[in-house]
Amino acid sequence: MRNDLVPVENVIVFNVNSQTGTIVNSYGFFSIMAQVNDTLVFSSLAFKSKRIVLSEKEFIVPQFVVKMDVFTNELAEVLILAKKEVNPVSGGTQKYVDMKYFDDERSSPKNSAMPRDGSIEMGMDFVRIYKDVLKILRKNNPEKADFYKDTSFSELALKRINYSFFANTLKLKDDEIKLFLVFCENDPKSRTLMAPSDEFQLIDFLVSKNKEYKRITTFEK
Repeated sequence: MRNDLVPVENVIVFNVNSQTGTIVNSYGFFSIMAQVNDTLVFSSLAFKSKRIVLSEKEFIVPQFVVKMDVFTNELAEVLILAKKEVNPVSGGTQKYVDMKYFDDERSSPKNSAMPRDGSIEMGMDFVRIYKDVLKILRKNNPEKADFYKDTSFSELALKRINYSFFANTLKLKDDEIKLFLVFCENDPKSRTLMAPSDEFQLIDFLVSKNKEYKRITTFEK
């Protein structure tokens, strides 16, 4: 995996068909079992989520390279017309501030269901959610600087819990899954649920932490 500006690491890779997952290492490499027509979902805190349906060409090349785009604050497009007379608005300007504007679908149609770059449209303010969760982590762990460093619990959870549990049972968006696992990982109890015999306790723990996570991300605005 690569990005032209920053190193790509700590990205979750899910094979939706086989319900398996893995994490991209610090060198940007990952390995996962897959076949033609399988759907891979790439999720991270720093990069836009991406969904790719594998074709035969991905298996022919020596290395399958996925380009990830970082989250950026997009500015509204401004069109300046030459020699255009502008009449200033006087009085009652607040109504223009409060007015909502929409794209012209005829001049710039956009397929939100399947964007050209393979990214997944988000219906939430993910930056706000990230800040809310990080604030709680810092409050509960004042001496810890890097909440993203330890990935043993995340890797274990991805190997033992399938994608549908996170997406359908916990109702987590693709972009939230990594953040949620980081949130769980910083609870000391997560270290006690690493044994294979603790699978039911692990599921109960994830369900319980998900309720806590939802309270934070829903009500703290």
